[in-house]
Amino acid sequence: MLRDRLHQATPPQRLEYCPMDLFSPLTLGDLELPNRLVMAPLTRSRSRTDGVPNDDVVEYYRQRASMGLIVSEGVYPSFTGQGFVRQPGLVTDEQIAGWKRVTDAVHAEGGLIVAQVMHAGRVTHPETTGQSHVVAPSAIAVDGVTRTYTGKHAYPVPHALGTDELPGILEEFVTGSRHAIAAGFDGVELHGANGYLLHEFLAPSANTRTDAYGGPPENRARLVIEVVTAVAEAIGAGCTGLRISPEHNVQGALETDPADVAATYAALIDGIAPLGLAALSILHADPAGALVQDLRARFGGPVLLNTGFQTVTTYDDAAAVAANGWGDAVVVGRPAIANPDLVRRWQEGLPLNEPDASTFYTEGASGYTDYPFIQN
Repeated sequence: MLRDRLHQATPPQRLEYCPMDLFSPLTLGDLELPNRLVMAPLTRSRSRTDGVPNDDVVEYYRQRASMGLIVSEGVYPSFTGQGFVRQPGLVTDEQIAGWKRVTDAVHAEGGLIVAQVMHAGRVTHPETTGQSHVVAPSAIAVDGVTRTYTGKHAYPVPHALGTDELPGILEEFVTGSRHAIAAGFDGVELHGANGYLLHEFLAPSANTRTDAYGGPPENRARLVIEVVTAVAEAIGAGCTGLRISPEHNVQGALETDPADVAATYAALIDGIAPLGLAALSILHADPAGALVQDLRARFGGPVLLNTGFQTVTTYDDAAAVAANGWGDAVVVGRPAIANPDLVRRWQEGLPLNEPDASTFYTEGASGYTDYPFIQN
């Protein structure tokens, strides 16, 4: 089990590890976090169909402002980049204004919130985006179906982006990040994980290009490095982060050759380390393992660890990361969904609400803003 691995794993001997207190402050670039519990980016499909966050979204994030940092659900920087029904965007003036209501509410409660800027790439459908096609590094479809506004449909074969189209993709990330800052977010986390566009360029199963953005690891890492660099230059490195999920193997982004994984992500991290980013967020089942800890050493800055995706991160899991000093903060998903006051509950050893998975992607307040706070 995950928690057994967390407690038994032995980190590489060449690194020094310092225990951390989950409830102590942490500096991430320009941000000063009051504690080291980070709310994971969590798709909830509660916004309007035009991508504007509604009153429920405002209340949901406001309730969770005691987390050391909130990372928003993935927000699309272009209409082509939308991945889900009722996903919020950062494209239109109305979307930006909707997010400003969210960030104002979080800030009024003393919280911090960054936007996860996410381009879905091939993991979407024209019936969701309203666009003529979906895009990817190569013309390889994801196996399976996706839920759209007109029902479930098989993923289409994507348009393989031409080399001349990649500057436009980069600009979408830059513009979306600028819009995030205009909406009052404290920074951005670029989504390079979970099989979406940036991850598709990294993964050899999704990227079979023969130009400068395909083939060897350093080429597959090139676009991600360029995007991160451009966003850091546009809004400031101190409020820019990147999320990765090496070896996660979801949505057709398969990374099954350990040597290639190590080389690809080493090239990526070596390419962005000089920027002085606010944070690197790593989703991986083995936070103490050689891969994660090598990437942490290469990055040289604060690393946020997310140990759960198909499994739930428990307090014991988070405490093991802290006690062993494997990272600088812990990213938590489902416990934060069900417990708006998770920090207090974990700090004081109080019982938790259980999340209702049947309401994760539905509409309305049920299972979204109606989880109770602990009663004094």
